[in-house]
Amino acid sequence: MRFLPRLGLSAALAIAAFLGWRLLLQTPARSHGGDLALEAEEGFTLTLDTFLHVQQLRKRRLRAFCHQAGKFTTVPNSWDEKATLLPSLRVNTKMDLLYCQVPSTGVEEWHQLLEKLEEENVTLPVPLPYRRLHTRESWLSRFNQTERKAMLGSYTKVLFVRDPFHRLIATFLQGMGISPSFSSFVQEVLDSGMHNSSVAWKPLVSLCRPCLIQYDYVVMFGFLRQELGHLLRRAGLPAGSLLPRLTDSQVQWTYRWLSEQMFSELSAQQRKQLSHFYRWDLAAFPFSSSFLSDHPSTTETWEK
Repeated sequence: MRFLPRLGLSAALAIAAFLGWRLLLQTPARSHGGDLALEAEEGFTLTLDTFLHVQQLRKRRLRAFCHQAGKFTTVPNSWDEKATLLPSLRVNTKMDLLYCQVPSTGVEEWHQLLEKLEEENVTLPVPLPYRRLHTRESWLSRFNQTERKAMLGSYTKVLFVRDPFHRLIATFLQGMGISPSFSSFVQEVLDSGMHNSSVAWKPLVSLCRPCLIQYDYVVMFGFLRQELGHLLRRAGLPAGSLLPRLTDSQVQWTYRWLSEQMFSELSAQQRKQLSHFYRWDLAAFPFSSSFLSDHPSTTETWEK
């Protein structure tokens, strides 16, 4: 019986996706602080200039956060110690890509794309100034100190981000908690605390250490296809027909509608505690439309 609420929510998602897609067709294009609005107009194209400008805005905001939250930028003296802080980093040595693997952020679609590139036997078109490794996909921590240093210094580094409240909803709908209701699931997340939290809902700043790693691209869920197309071309890799069919733009709108329903289930205390739990992500990335942004945190609260 406890899974009935999830079945009901799944049905609601299907209905909202259809209605949301129709509404999106009437939504004008706009950009706000590096947070691209969802675009569904027929023939809409994200130009390279716009893509690069949005990347600048996102990284500028991230640098400002890192400057204020100084303790997250301290680089360990030991490379081995540095590697232990980066348990979520994966590398593709064939295409010289490094990315942070966090569920429900678009990384699943990214894996599909990398698999297609592997099937097409795609390689970088330019010679590299260092020995190429041939282990393909693996965790960064599995390489030795010299290899890790070379990868962190030369690979194209990609960070996928998504509204933390949307990540929570996705985790709940996937049945990754034992709680029968969303409010009890949220309480489970809050009770677990930062250090014991699952990778499925742990803050991105803690998992991916964007103040420690200088990511080349910050890709936001909701606009993956066109952003990844520009990213691949700038990395010297083909895009176009190799990009898988991505539905994150429709999913993003659906989750905006669903957020309102599920946020109403939470108590005032849970809302405040949840905003505090994700205070780093809300400050570091442009999630201005997130329901959790109603309780902004100061520099002092970041450090607690």
